[in-house]
Amino acid sequence: MSAMPGEKAVIDRERLNDLISILNRQGYTVIGPTMGEGAILYDVVTGIGDLPAGWGDEEEGGRYRPVRRSDQALFGYSKPAQGLKGHLHPARQRLFAAERAGNGFRVLKDEGKAPRYAFLGARACELAAMRVQDKVFDNGAYRDPHYFAKRDDAFIALVTCAQAGGTCFCASMNSGPDATEGFDLKLAELGSTFLIEAGSERGAAILAQLSPRPATDADRQAGVAQIAKARQQSRSMVEGVGPMMAARLEHPHWDEVAKRCMTCGNCTMVCPTCFCTTVEDVTDLAGNNAERWRKWDSCFSVDYSYIHGGAVRSQGAARYRQWITHKLSHWVSQFGVSGCVGCGRCITWCPVGIDITAEAKALGG
Repeated sequence: MSAMPGEKAVIDRERLNDLISILNRQGYTVIGPTMGEGAILYDVVTGIGDLPAGWGDEEEGGRYRPVRRSDQALFGYSKPAQGLKGHLHPARQRLFAAERAGNGFRVLKDEGKAPRYAFLGARACELAAMRVQDKVFDNGAYRDPHYFAKRDDAFIALVTCAQAGGTCFCASMNSGPDATEGFDLKLAELGSTFLIEAGSERGAAILAQLSPRPATDADRQAGVAQIAKARQQSRSMVEGVGPMMAARLEHPHWDEVAKRCMTCGNCTMVCPTCFCTTVEDVTDLAGNNAERWRKWDSCFSVDYSYIHGGAVRSQGAARYRQWITHKLSHWVSQFGVSGCVGCGRCITWCPVGIDITAEAKALGG
């Protein structure tokens, strides 16, 4: 059958090997879910043998563990432990290098080529997070060339969620568990087959090479049922959270949260939209060569708010307030969208299980 954007088809599970091979031949490094280090993580995949077949996950506040499923589903988990942010906005990024030239210096041209990524198994919330970061890094005249060198040509093969994780609340943030745009291919795992549709012309061109057959009504209904099941989430964000947060900057609950918060920054490290960075200059011992590196930082760090005279946010309560009010309120004023996509990773990976949805409800009460 011909493959047109928006037209649903079915492919056999083994065709994912063909998909990966086609993407490799087109120069893409395929990043997908793998099982490693006691967690499901995104890494390079070369075939379906690298995918976490038969693995799911259990998540709650401060708790994560992979669990064996009763089937061999390839995407039978809620989400990997970390998102895709680290591939587009890496934890360390060299901005430029320079060398001494007489009484001055010369900036060296970066001869390296940005990797060409294809993301297989991206969830809807992760696609939403990418679009949030697009707004952050495309800030008018200051478009970040390092981010968009990887983002502009990225191929997105989204896989919809079949069940929600214990900390997911994407449905209340309108960022999942399904997506209607922004992908090249969208798949839903239906046992030994995949319901698939193209979202772009290049996605349609690849789909045509995967021996697709027309989807039946039963296939379509199974896909709809999966999405409906994944929308049944135990957590949700309070309505009107942005204006509510802005009106409660002096609420006593901030001090109560601070008694539990370790200000470790785990939440910002696993958040798929947090973008805070610092800059570090390094030189050789002779002072002839220098490099400038951008590194992830966190608003939970005391030094992050340091200016001449001391830290602006020296107390944990102030740092937690900065993070959650920026994420849920001020981000909207700054970029026109919420900074939270409801993936729930900040809840899962908080050592003491602080729940952003519960704290928002407490502040609104």
